[in-house]
Amino acid sequence: MSKLAVVTGASSGIGEATARRLAADGFEVVCAARRAERIEAVAAEIGGRAVVCDVTSADDVARLATEVGDRLDVLVNNAGGALGLAPAAETDVAHWRGMFESNVVGTLQVTQALLPALVASGAGTIVNVGSIAGRVAYEGGSGYVAAKHAVAALTETLRLELVDQPVRVEEIAPGMVRTEEFALTRFGGDQERADNVYAGVAEPLVAQDIADAIGWMVSRPAHVNIDLLVIKPRVQAAPHKVHRDA
Repeated sequence: MSKLAVVTGASSGIGEATARRLAADGFEVVCAARRAERIEAVAAEIGGRAVVCDVTSADDVARLATEVGDRLDVLVNNAGGALGLAPAAETDVAHWRGMFESNVVGTLQVTQALLPALVASGAGTIVNVGSIAGRVAYEGGSGYVAAKHAVAALTETLRLELVDQPVRVEEIAPGMVRTEEFALTRFGGDQERADNVYAGVAEPLVAQDIADAIGWMVSRPAHVNIDLLVIKPRVQAAPHKVHRDA
């Protein structure tokens, strides 16, 4: 029987790349995301299953758990994202709420719903996709920084609380990753501002880099827990320190 994995936010970017990587590694992958057409296409290409799921919706998450069933080997909590880059004194509070709902509450709801199946597998793994923003603050990033710090705190707390259970709790914290939609979503569809994030950066990370790292994390022997993997492009020393070509 093939192992089963769930990847949230699997319709694009890191989530899609991770779903493809895990499928290539022999997992049956349940691809969960909000956009039906995108998620169905990805699932069809990798021989997985598509579940339309907004992780902020309790009803959607319950339906995802029903689709998964009684046993699950790997959960990758990837759904989330950033909204805006305004100073904290001027930021849109609705953006904060949106980021906490998707990054934090969504991760919690999905984990709660699927934890029994992860325990039942006898060797489950949870990988929460955090960010270096969850370790170091940067100007303009207050809401995203706060949300990803909360993801890091949730991950650490779960690890403490589940230490007697056969479930690993891990976090991957990427730095600059150039994907099709992350910066575009942050800037409300403004392509020029999104492109400027990566201007002059010769080699930012790409989604496949993160997917490969997640594939490595979940393939370690069951007694090995990768608590935290921080992964950045060589030209990035910190969220606010990136070498750009002239």
